[in-house]
Amino acid sequence: MAKPLVTLEVGNDGVAVISMSNPPVNALAVPIILGLNEKFLEATRRDDVQAIVLTGKNGRFSGGFDISVMQKVHRTGDASIIPDVSVDLVVNAIEDCKKPVVAAVEGLALGGGLELAMGCHARVVAPKTQLGLPELTLGVIPGFGGTQRLPRLVGLSKAVEMMLSSKPIMSEEGKKLGLVDVIVPSQELLKVSRQWALEIKERRKPWVRSLHSTDKLNSLSESHELLKAARQHAKKTAPNMPQHLACLDVIEEGIVHGGYNGVLKEAKVFKELVASDTCKGLIHVFFAQRTTSKVPNVTDLGLKPRKVTKVAVIGGGLMGSGIATALLLSNTYVILKEINSEYLLKGIKMIEANVHSLVKRGKLAGDKADKVLSMLNGALDYAELRDVDMVIEAVIENVPLKQKIFSEIEKICSPHCILATNTSTIDLNLVGEKTSAQDRIIGAHFFSPAHIMPLLEIVRTDKTSPQAILDLMAIGKSMQKVPVVVGNCTGFAVNRTFFPYNQGAHILVNLGVDLFRIDRVIANFGLPMGPFQLQDLAGYGVALAVGKEFANAFPDRTFKSPLVELLIKSGRNGKNNGKGYYIYEKGSKPKPDPSVMPIIEESRRLTNLMPDGKPINITDQEIVEMILFPIVNEACRVLDEGVVVRASDLDIASVLGMSFPSYRGGIVFWADMVGPKHVYTSLKKWSTIYGNFYKPSNFLEERALKGMSLVRAPYLKSKL
Repeated sequence: MAKPLVTLEVGNDGVAVISMSNPPVNALAVPIILGLNEKFLEATRRDDVQAIVLTGKNGRFSGGFDISVMQKVHRTGDASIIPDVSVDLVVNAIEDCKKPVVAAVEGLALGGGLELAMGCHARVVAPKTQLGLPELTLGVIPGFGGTQRLPRLVGLSKAVEMMLSSKPIMSEEGKKLGLVDVIVPSQELLKVSRQWALEIKERRKPWVRSLHSTDKLNSLSESHELLKAARQHAKKTAPNMPQHLACLDVIEEGIVHGGYNGVLKEAKVFKELVASDTCKGLIHVFFAQRTTSKVPNVTDLGLKPRKVTKVAVIGGGLMGSGIATALLLSNTYVILKEINSEYLLKGIKMIEANVHSLVKRGKLAGDKADKVLSMLNGALDYAELRDVDMVIEAVIENVPLKQKIFSEIEKICSPHCILATNTSTIDLNLVGEKTSAQDRIIGAHFFSPAHIMPLLEIVRTDKTSPQAILDLMAIGKSMQKVPVVVGNCTGFAVNRTFFPYNQGAHILVNLGVDLFRIDRVIANFGLPMGPFQLQDLAGYGVALAVGKEFANAFPDRTFKSPLVELLIKSGRNGKNNGKGYYIYEKGSKPKPDPSVMPIIEESRRLTNLMPDGKPINITDQEIVEMILFPIVNEACRVLDEGVVVRASDLDIASVLGMSFPSYRGGIVFWADMVGPKHVYTSLKKWSTIYGNFYKPSNFLEERALKGMSLVRAPYLKSKL
């Protein structure tokens, strides 16, 4: 692998071209930053250098600061390893250089890359180049002057929007806004940049030090109003993330006290945020997502994924139509198989509705919708599946039905066809029990809605071949999913880990805690909705079926609440019929339904959990812990049994599959931040009062008592 390198070449025209090279995106690793300081110092001193052009090799300017440096800070606790780029390099070496500096930008200039370019005296940019400051997605703020220079180049309103949304713009928009001086074809980029630099030297082009520009800034009173509105918006949309408000504070510092003061505050706040739990969580998730693609005894065998161009989806219901939509969007031909023409037509209409919905929301170009749908065909007979590369079965959770389907498709499909099931709970060995193609049986567990949710849980048995796993991983990536390979057990990794979620919530309700308070507290913690609203959304039939699976698999630690059955008896079915724990009316948000209280009281009477018949007193923090600590406990069992390759796989799966807040780093990482000992002692205390549901696992007990981390430990006896 090529080492990070910065080069300097001086042409006959007296222009020094300083080039960054650190494939694939020229990340600003520490050697690159040191190299830039050295080369700028050299170019400044040399008498044969009249002007300077800064650029990146291999068609990219820079993707920004090397995030692994922040990861190292989190591991070591040493923030001094973060170099002073903002003042030393961007202000002193580039912006205050006595020779003009022009950025020659193509491909992308993101984060620190764009901040370097903004420190230059002009920006010559190739077409279709991405420009943005996405630092807030990592729990920090722009740290190389971006909070000060972007408002001065594009205006405060647009700068705030770009930073808070973390969304890049293209160079064409950048030109209109004033971020880009000129757009030129890639092949002319260096030539025009050299000329531009010399023209600045000759005063035929403006010599702009953007940190000192004020012509794009609003009046102080207008700026205060704009920032006030941005703060209110941030408090609503990112309530648990400090970097948004910190970013606005730093922007305001520069507007009120000048750009240089703003830069100094920015550098200080950046280092403070690097040490925050939010940054630690988001950086962990960033690397966890990238690590999922490394699967021992699969991705290290030198195998190549086979080309999958045609897939059959069996079952056109909600999941099947979603999976088919995701495949079509990845340019894969799909045959949708159903048992009769009525169901088939219904499934096709659902797929069409999915595609048109994406067009309506601007996620898919209108002219592409017809092409996508043209790759879909329907079938009523298994014979039409003869030439497919993969089958994904997505029928109801019924073992005999699934076994029958797999026996039939094994006879029809080619010997290389992957035989996948979308089951969310059923043991794969049962599904493929009556086939002889055990090496091709694999779980492709999508999360609903399948064409939108980003996780694909790939479930292998002891007999699934590495080739089938690798092929499904490649298909998942082509569908823009994050594939996580897991072992085979009831509920697999994600649903198995989270099965205590609803049960813990039901225990609290039966202990007398207000149901709607539980939902509010969990939503405030950062999940999209509380457990009871989620149950309304999923439907009570699902809750009962899944609950039964887990009660059979883990009878020693399940809590059976009568509440859902009582709701069904009273004619409720959640969002499906507009009445559940909440009232659902078209065009308005769900509202708590007071008429559900007598049903809850009946459940409390039947379970008889309340001490002396009185509701327990409990804090909001205890509500969070009594619901989430049992999930951590089950995660520990999943780790101990080797169901996942590594703890970080379970973290990314919890974020992408269960919408656990990414800024908390995933379920296991969050437990580490809270402290395994606190989780253990809390569960032990509750288990003595409320029973086995809360009993700590051996794995958790061992690590808690030894002061060990749950995430970073060389323990996993993976059966994968």
